[in-house]
Amino acid sequence: MFNWRRRKTTGRHGEKRRQQQQQQHKELEIPRHFLCPITLDLMKDPVTLSSGITYDRESIETWLEDGNFTCPVTNQLLRSFDQIPNHSLRKMIQDWCVENGKYGVERIPTPRIPVTSEEVSEILFAIMDSSRRLDQCGCLDSVQKIKKWCMESERNRRCITANETAGVLAAAFDAFASDSFERNANVLEEILCVLNWMFPLDGEALEHLGSQASLRCMVWFLKCRDLSVKQNSMTALKELLSCDQQYGEGLAAIDGVNEMLFKFIKDPISPSITKASLMVIFHMVSYCSSSEKIKSEFLDMGLVSLLLETIVESERSLCERALGVLDKLCDSKQGREVAYNNALAMPVLVKKILRVSELATEYSVSTIWKLSKEEERVLIEALQVGAFQKLLLLIQVGCADETKEKATELLKLLNPYRAGLECIDSVDFKSLKRSF
Repeated sequence: MFNWRRRKTTGRHGEKRRQQQQQQHKELEIPRHFLCPITLDLMKDPVTLSSGITYDRESIETWLEDGNFTCPVTNQLLRSFDQIPNHSLRKMIQDWCVENGKYGVERIPTPRIPVTSEEVSEILFAIMDSSRRLDQCGCLDSVQKIKKWCMESERNRRCITANETAGVLAAAFDAFASDSFERNANVLEEILCVLNWMFPLDGEALEHLGSQASLRCMVWFLKCRDLSVKQNSMTALKELLSCDQQYGEGLAAIDGVNEMLFKFIKDPISPSITKASLMVIFHMVSYCSSSEKIKSEFLDMGLVSLLLETIVESERSLCERALGVLDKLCDSKQGREVAYNNALAMPVLVKKILRVSELATEYSVSTIWKLSKEEERVLIEALQVGAFQKLLLLIQVGCADETKEKATELLKLLNPYRAGLECIDSVDFKSLKRSF
């Protein structure tokens, strides 16, 4: 009897506790005037327009940036685009969040006042003055203030970028690098860090960052500075060459740069640096007027073997870049000779068809097509590792016109040697889907 009553009592308490938990977890009803009229989400930074309606700052800025000139609620034309912070409403929202903290509601932080175009312009004038006088300390303070603003919000970054900050920073980088990148290393590192948030660059910014002094400074950073500076420098070089291939000529003229790029692939210190190095090499061997000389240097270093080893087990983006560089190296006779004398070349290239991505397939087919022009044994080896069936399937599932033409030509070249030589690796065709 005692045990039964105890269980019964425990049951009553358990039921009461469950009811309390259900009450606590009951969905909270947010006061309607705390919600942004655009997103219907709780406002974090309420601002009031000239129409008298309050919105969350991020939502109304997106509305205005999309080219709208009216108040979303009243539809009336706005007399001004000023956004006046509604501090009293924001305080009410914060108090409500605190009161309902037991339900898991987090208090919204007090928003920082966004930077204005006038403030950005003032800092930029200070940077121009400091760089003109080669005042490292003054310029460093100003650049660090811009960096702080950039880290506070995406809105600040847009405002800073819109005021042509990249051009001013690139000009300052050029000035201090021309003076002495060893003496001015600290300010140069900070400038490069902020510029990395502003890619892609154009116009005057590109010219200053692509100057010979700037290029030499970034190469020096790759040799002497810490990982984050190396990463910023490598990214900047990649962006420069991606925007305008002429900067590859200046980069190639710097002693030791090819060896350094090769080392970043051979002894990787970070995935982003390895990928950027491959992209820089790709542009240098593709578009420079001295590309044949550059290719020869990389080939003598053993880049083909290194690329093939990289391709074997690398993830998609790294594999694509390595295949792209290999394809460009095979534009030269020396490159093709080195590639078809490497036992890994044909098995790896055929394996990557329809295995990684459309781009990887294009590069693989293009490289096989170039190698097939050299010797009959290349065609025999391609057949032995299953190239014919792979290429036939590629045409059936669909590919770019240029790749299709190369695949068709390869099939014609391979066909006479098929008898008794073909090998099909069925695992390559698992989970393959048609493109139509």
